[in-house]
Amino acid sequence: MKEKMKEKMKAKMKEKVKEKDYLVRINNLKKYFQINKNTYLKAVDDVSLEIYKGETLGLVGESGCGKSTIGRTILGMYEATGGSVEFNGVKVFGMKASSTKEFKRKAQMIFQDPYASLNPRMLVSNIIAEGIDIHQLLKGKERTDRIYELLELVGLNKEHANRFPHEFSGGQRQRIGIARALAVNPEFIVCDEPISALDVSVQAQVVNLLQELQKQYGLTYLFIAHDLSMVRYISDRVAVMYLGAVMELADSNDLYEKPLHPYTKALLSAIPIPDPDIQKGRQRIILEGDVPSPINPPDGCKFVDRCSYAEEICKTKRPELLEVNPGHSVACHIWKDIKD
Repeated sequence: MKEKMKEKMKAKMKEKVKEKDYLVRINNLKKYFQINKNTYLKAVDDVSLEIYKGETLGLVGESGCGKSTIGRTILGMYEATGGSVEFNGVKVFGMKASSTKEFKRKAQMIFQDPYASLNPRMLVSNIIAEGIDIHQLLKGKERTDRIYELLELVGLNKEHANRFPHEFSGGQRQRIGIARALAVNPEFIVCDEPISALDVSVQAQVVNLLQELQKQYGLTYLFIAHDLSMVRYISDRVAVMYLGAVMELADSNDLYEKPLHPYTKALLSAIPIPDPDIQKGRQRIILEGDVPSPINPPDGCKFVDRCSYAEEICKTKRPELLEVNPGHSVACHIWKDIKD
């Protein structure tokens, strides 16, 4: 009996330690957009994820799968239809006004379009300091010094403070967006496709900057992107989304080298390889059919209509995202039976 009690106590202690490692915990999150009286678009449909402190969780999937909606719902930009989000162990939805303001300081966002996200009528200095002013963090000379410090931190200089957004290139504008996010000393940043609108030559610079800032300030990222190669480069773990649901979740190298879900395998087969000889002899997985409507998704697995391995159970029962190997989870009834 004593041994059993000890084992239970150890298990509870492990669970407590594990919980402390999470900065963000998403539980059964749903976000439905009402189309008309009885019709809803299920953009995010029962998603559960955890994001560790100091890590980068990559979120990939084709357009319209709900990646950006998850990021915006976590930050409260969209009101969740169901589920919950915890930040440092505290539930975000239903917070008191004072707690909500503090959460919004600690959780920031870098937007996809670096021009549309910057007010064209504001000077760069005021754009960067907007959060500082809202949260009343600094004033006067300290505020000005902080603006200059942030500009230099992201690879710009203090002369840029008195210019307008249209006077900068796309890469420079994204750096201003990063400086704005950093201004309030956040712990968590949602990077909503921060490189997709940039030239290829600039993308690596921005990603390297994000990594340097993460090391320097201990930041935690949710990195949303289409570029699967870049996601592998920057992410510690990667979650693959399809039609509002997570299909697979694993450590970055594990997912790219040993994908288990048929949809993940199809996505990864589309990544071009620089070596023409390898690329020429490589087998590409072509998915047939179109993505089902998020207004009327399949009853079972969301991928069933495009999966060549689908069985009867896939049509009737939605698979749960379960850990099948250490650190590797997949939402598939038949993943064991799929042969490469």
